[in-house]
Amino acid sequence: MFTSDKFEELYSKYNKRKYVSPDPLQFLYDYDDLECRTIVALIASGLAYGRVKQILKSTSVILKELQPDPATFLLNSNLEELNVIFEDFKHRFTNGSEMALFLFSIKEVIKQYGSLKAAFFAGYSKSDEDILPALKKFAEKITVLFPEGKSYLFPNPANGSASKRPILFLRWMIRSDEVDPGGWNEIPSSKLIIPLDTHMYQFAVKSGFTKRKSADIKTAVEITECFKKINPDDPVKYDFALTRFGIRDDLSPSEI
Repeated sequence: MFTSDKFEELYSKYNKRKYVSPDPLQFLYDYDDLECRTIVALIASGLAYGRVKQILKSTSVILKELQPDPATFLLNSNLEELNVIFEDFKHRFTNGSEMALFLFSIKEVIKQYGSLKAAFFAGYSKSDEDILPALKKFAEKITVLFPEGKSYLFPNPANGSASKRPILFLRWMIRSDEVDPGGWNEIPSSKLIIPLDTHMYQFAVKSGFTKRKSADIKTAVEITECFKKINPDDPVKYDFALTRFGIRDDLSPSEI
């Protein structure tokens, strides 16, 4: 059974910038402007499914077109132009038209609320137990232009899925340390939910954090509650360190 000391040991050893690559999080470090970083975080997290090499390649293709200022680029674009630019784009289930609509939707949210941060905070309450109520409302804003209000690029936890990628996006934006760049620091890290992927789910089952057979949002919340017993103020603190062992070839799962 893991102890708090063991988790802290892993955090101290592996929660380092040098262990980030290969990870779409690495793209956020290139942007000091908060709105640009948030846009990049939405793109990078949205595409964070499939093989990591392809994730990095696909994200690079998008960001190359949006350089040097993603926020200004989107605000000066329209859907027709975006469809032309990304006509040949393909990332597993995501084609160019879906990516164009996703980017256009981000633009429309910025226009309506002034910033993506303001859009999220419009649905956030300090009294919320966690970030899920606000995330559900934010997902509705981001995907309102999509058929049935749903997009694989930004799944809504209201539909029951673990919504790992939007929850990962929030970890990047809310936490601030050597790895997570932060920017939405007004929200306490205690409200975050574990981004539940295969690696974290397997660890949680092995560690007795859950007996649930489905890696859905209920399971993510249950696992988060276990981490809260270890670190009430920052239950996702150890997420990055623990998931390195399923991503990097130079780290062995035997170490945990």
